[in-house]
Amino acid sequence: MQNSLTPSRPNPNAVDYSTIWQDSLTIFWGDWLDLRVRIAQVAASGLISPLIYIIAFGFGLGSSVRPGTAISEDYSSYLQFILPGMVALSSMAISFAGTTFSICGERLYSKTFEEVLLLPIHPLSLHLGKMMAGVVRGLMTSGSVMVVAVLFLGFTEQGISALWSFFNPLFLLVLILNCAVFAGLGVIVGLNVKSLESVGLLNNFLIVPMSFLGATFFDPATLPTALKAIVFCLPLTYTSVGLRSAAYGSLAEFTWISLPVLFVVAIALSWIGAYQFSHQQD
Repeated sequence: MQNSLTPSRPNPNAVDYSTIWQDSLTIFWGDWLDLRVRIAQVAASGLISPLIYIIAFGFGLGSSVRPGTAISEDYSSYLQFILPGMVALSSMAISFAGTTFSICGERLYSKTFEEVLLLPIHPLSLHLGKMMAGVVRGLMTSGSVMVVAVLFLGFTEQGISALWSFFNPLFLLVLILNCAVFAGLGVIVGLNVKSLESVGLLNNFLIVPMSFLGATFFDPATLPTALKAIVFCLPLTYTSVGLRSAAYGSLAEFTWISLPVLFVVAIALSWIGAYQFSHQQD
């Protein structure tokens, strides 16, 4: 009888997810205070490369690419085909680079990162806070690319509203998940690199190849089986395919596999990042 009346003790190993979320927002807010004064700079920083690709490939090379050959007949032009890929590319590049350089600057130059590590909060909160700041960076830049895409297509394209195509909820969901994946990867890289030269090396061997192999400029369905297997190992492929189907296809035609793949990758990177934070020494 006495045992039944004895109050239960809290489990010291239990994880309070509401506290983790609140602490994540605190970490994010610290980065946002610095980020909000540079909104225009961040939004424009990743716009140049996609614009060059759109002009060179969409209008230059695209004039020789006919629907029904390298791309499906569902698209009216090669320009229409690559625009969602440019959104995917810009969100990947800025989410990764912005997060990586932000953490590197705090670790290697301003030496303020040790203060973050001393905060009495869960390591997962540290990762999520930094990741959310990277997601916002990616959304700022990709949002500017989306506006450019709407202007290039005009407000109507084959009876489909271009504005709705690039700003519908499904399109935005895939975009946010892509930003979360590469911002999470940027956190992990930022915690491990020893110099900015190492960041450039990883960018050349990881981000640049993925920019061209992640179904941004081509339809992966046209590839041989062996190459298709390699391309679909890249998370950017699922983003490009998902954004394209969300922009131009019906709900029944959407590639639903993109959502769980990107979500699982983002979760896996979050736990890796939390583990890295818990063992970080600098």
